[in-house]
Formats: sequence, C-alpha cells, structure tokens
Amino acid sequence: MATVSGFGFPYEQDVIKRKKMLFRQKSFVYFSRNNFPELAFEYFISRKTLKSVVQGKKVSKPIVRISVISISLAVIVNLITLAVVTGFQQEVRQKVSGFGSHIVIMSAGENSVYESEPIRKEQNFVSTLAKDPAIASINPVAYKPVLFQSGKQELNYTLADGTDTTESQYQVHGAVIKGIDTSFNWSFFEQHLIDGTLPDFSSDSTDDHIVISKKLAKDLQFEVGETVGAFFVRNQPVKRNYKVVGIYETGLDEFDKQIVLGKLSTVQELNDWGIHANIDLMDSLVDGQIIVRAQVSGGNGNYRYDWGDGFNGYSGLIMCPTEDTTIRLIASDYWSNLSTPIEETTLPDTAFITIKVKGDKFTPCSFELNEVDVLEKNYLDETGNHFEITSGNKTFEIQITPGKGSSDHYIGAYEMMVTDWDQLETTLTSVQRMVDLKPTPFDEILMTSSIMENQRDIFVWLGFLDINVAIILVLMILIGIINMGSALLVLILIRSNFIGMMKAIGANNWSIRKIFLYQAGFLIGRGMIIGNVIGLGFCFLQKYTGFISLNPEVYYLSEVPIQLNPIHWILLNVGTLVVCLAALIIPSVVITRISPVKAIKFN
Repeated sequence: MATVSGFGFPYEQDVIKRKKMLFRQKSFVYFSRNNFPELAFEYFISRKTLKSVVQGKKVSKPIVRISVISISLAVIVNLITLAVVTGFQQEVRQKVSGFGSHIVIMSAGENSVYESEPIRKEQNFVSTLAKDPAIASINPVAYKPVLFQSGKQELNYTLADGTDTTESQYQVHGAVIKGIDTSFNWSFFEQHLIDGTLPDFSSDSTDDHIVISKKLAKDLQFEVGETVGAFFVRNQPVKRNYKVVGIYETGLDEFDKQIVLGKLSTVQELNDWGIHANIDLMDSLVDGQIIVRAQVSGGNGNYRYDWGDGFNGYSGLIMCPTEDTTIRLIASDYWSNLSTPIEETTLPDTAFITIKVKGDKFTPCSFELNEVDVLEKNYLDETGNHFEITSGNKTFEIQITPGKGSSDHYIGAYEMMVTDWDQLETTLTSVQRMVDLKPTPFDEILMTSSIMENQRDIFVWLGFLDINVAIILVLMILIGIINMGSALLVLILIRSNFIGMMKAIGANNWSIRKIFLYQAGFLIGRGMIIGNVIGLGFCFLQKYTGFISLNPEVYYLSEVPIQLNPIHWILLNVGTLVVCLAALIIPSVVITRISPVKAIKFN
C-alpha cells in the first residue's frame, strides 16, 4: 500500500494508473464523437464551462468584467500611443526633412548651413552620388538672411484727450531665403501649397519670384501676386522687391515663419560670392579728361585689376579718347600678393566699356562740368549703361557692359535626400568616406552631416518619445496582468470543488491549470477584441477628421498625427496575449495546492 500525495488516503498505485488511463480514454472517445479529435480535453472543458465563468457568481462576475475591461484599456491605450507617437515622429521628421535634407555637404568647420562659407559648385563627387541608388536626389542650395517689410498699415487709436488719430506703420519680419534651382524636388511643398503656384526657376522672368508661408503672409498681410520689399545686408545694404507667387502651410510654425523659397542665382549674388566687376564713368574730371573706374564687389574685399597689361592695384584710368576703343577689365581678389595665381583666389569677372568718337577725333579733350559740378550725360536707355557725353564739337557714345559675375560658381551646400530613412546612417557613412576632409581640386575642405546632427534638439526630443512609449506599454500590460491574475485566483478559489473532482477522477495538476489558462486566454482575447475595435476606431477617426488639435508653437504640428503600422499592431496584440498568459502561469500554481478531499468536503 502506498499513500499518494494530495489525495489524503491510500490507493494502490496500479489502481490509480488504471483510473487515469480510463479517464483519458473516455474523454478521447467523447471528444471524437463530438468532432474534436484534434483538441485536448482541457480546451474542450474550458470552452464548455466558459459561459459559467463569464456570467459567474456575485463574487466572480464583477472581477471577471474588471479584468476584461483592464485588458481592453491596455490595448486601447497602447494602440493609440503607438499610432500617435509613430505618426508624430514620422510627420515631424518628414516636415523637417522637407525644409532641409537628410544629408548636407558644406564647408568644414561651419555650425549651420544658413551661415556657411561658400564652396565651388563644380565638384567631382556630384555625378557619382547622383548615380547612387541609396540617394534619391542631390541639389545645390544657398541661404541668405532677409528682412521683409509689409505694406503701409493704418493704426487707429484714441489719444488721452479723446482725439481720434491715425498713424501709418510698417511691419518687419526676419526670415531666410533658401535659393534653389531646377534640380530641386518640389514634392514636399506641392503637398502643402495652399494658394498660388510654384515658380519655374528655369526662366529669367522668375528671378524675383518667391514662395512664402501662410504664417509669414499673415504677419505681413500679403497675398499671392503682391510685391514684398526685402532688405539684405551686403557690403552695403540692399533693398529688392519680390513677387509672392505661392503660399504654403506645413503646420511646423518654427520653420514656416523662417523659410522662404527663392531662386539660387539671386541668392548667390546677394551673398557677394565670387567677383562682380563693373566699369563706371566718374562724374568728375582730371585736367579736363574723363575718369574710367572699376566698381567691384564680392570676394574677400582686396581687389586687383587687369586693364590689359596684367594685374595691378590701379582701380581706374584717366583718358581722352581720340578713336573708337574698347577697354576690358578683369577684376580679381588676392590675399597678400598681387601676383597670386588666379587658381588660388576667387574666380575673377570681366567687364567692358566701349567708346565711339563722333566728330573731330584729333581735337584735344575739353570736357566741362555742368552747373552742379558733374559731368553731363545724355542717357540713351533705361539701364544707365548707354549714354553720350560731349567735349566741344565731339560726341562720345559710351556703352558699358557689366560682368556677369562669378557668383554662380559658388553655393552654400549640397543637400541630399536618401531613398530609405532606415539606411540614413549607412548612406551617411558612405558619403563621408568619399567627401570628408579630402581636399577638393579647389583646395576646399568639406564635411558631411545628417539632419539628425543639424536638428539635434528636435531628434533628441523625438527619441525621448520612444522611452515614454516603452514605459506606457509596460505599465498598461502590468495593469492587465495584475487584474487577470486576480480574476484567475478568484476563479480558482470559487471553483475549488471542480478542481477536487477533476483530481479525484485522475486529472493531473497541469491539465487542470491548462483549463483555467485557456479560460483566461478567452477572457484576454475578448478584452483585446473590444480594445482593438475602440482603439482602431479612434485612430481612424482622428486620422481622417483631425478632431484633436495641437498648438503648433509647442508641438510643431497643428493636429494629433496618426500612423497605423500593421507590424506594430500585430506585435502589440501577439505580445499582449503571450505576456499575459505567460504571467498567469505563476498564479495558477495555487491549483497544485488544492486537496481533492478537502475540496469535495467543502462542496
């Protein structure tokens, strides 16, 4: 005779084994007759008794409902959290990238592409990178700070003595013009264009066209088609007028109020890059002779001049033309030596002045100043570069041809977009190996950086959101596990007689535990279905209606973004089910401690 642990009274071992075998054989026959040959009897019993578990008794019914609700809430909160954070990260990343680029190549040692030193546009690596399948686009850009001035605005107010008065005022707003050319990809701004059109910068007629944001247009009170006054700081302050041809709105206020799109060639010129040479006929005289003087801008400010006999430091000529002549001027900058090779300085520029003599060519010059002590000029066109002057019975027709400038050979940076964001670091490393710290043919040292470095604050902030998501997911699943664990313990305690009977007829502890785990799985599944219906419904409602708005000055977006990732959804549901069931294995150990004799007596 042997005593079997858990039963409390002796049975012969062979009798117990036969009873257990008979129990399982009967169960298998029963299940086969009921078309469940592939299912274990534990699943069958748990399904058949599920209704009594859900409806339950006065004690268990509210606890079961609470556990189902807790699972539903966990799924709802986690699903919405994942959708919102993923959407927020993707939306902010796309918008920040749309204003700039994924990768930037600029002069080494610069902290910001907005204020970088110019680099030569003709770079050997451009054609190679353009063929790289990992790079979607590469285009030259240049930036220039600008102050925009609004039109006259009338301000009405009442003085202390009750007198109504009107005062005119102008609004001034600082921004940055981003110069782009025909290689620029407009897709981002096409999506966010709300008024007007996007300019075609392949035409010279669009030199003064710009695209501004709705925020800037509202502050300056301008509409599409109107002219905006713009002030720039160069060697001397410059004012230009621009025509607003398009208005965009991204909701990213920090960038909307800052970035204005303009033509690359215009920004290159405004930055004083390269050399721009011109020739001017001075209004004063020297011993009755005219003064032809160079007008040069750009470069490093130290200029040298080639009037036909090589470079020297003379910026002008004193002359009395006696025959038709053309004077050529080549202007360049230098560092310490006038004879510095051109290859080591800024690219030079060339201007011309053509003089045609009419009348007696051999009569000495006797130019005179008018009553206001300036040389009288008779302008022949509106440019001011074609005019006539007289000296006695001779007339001089003068045509000035300014240089085109060499600014178009310089840019602020090259901006690149990658085809796959997840491969950004790999692509960046590849570009750095090709470009970084390797002198170019123009003795430039370049460096490569990614948007995650250039907009570090934003991407660090987005990275913190991943930590918040992890914390929320863990907390909500823990809450669900605790509630389901409590419900399972209550179900085990109130059904101790059932457990005792199952043990008495030969069921082992693990089989009984599986019955309760299956039932817990049914409850978790019910909660997950409810949670998915509510969570997905909320996500789709927000995605297509945007009924929950945000303050763009704080969150960079005007509404809560939603991005439903199928992989995230599957992992969330599978993970919730697996983790909760795995955690319930521990409280189910209580079943092993229930004695069938005591349980049946209790019943």
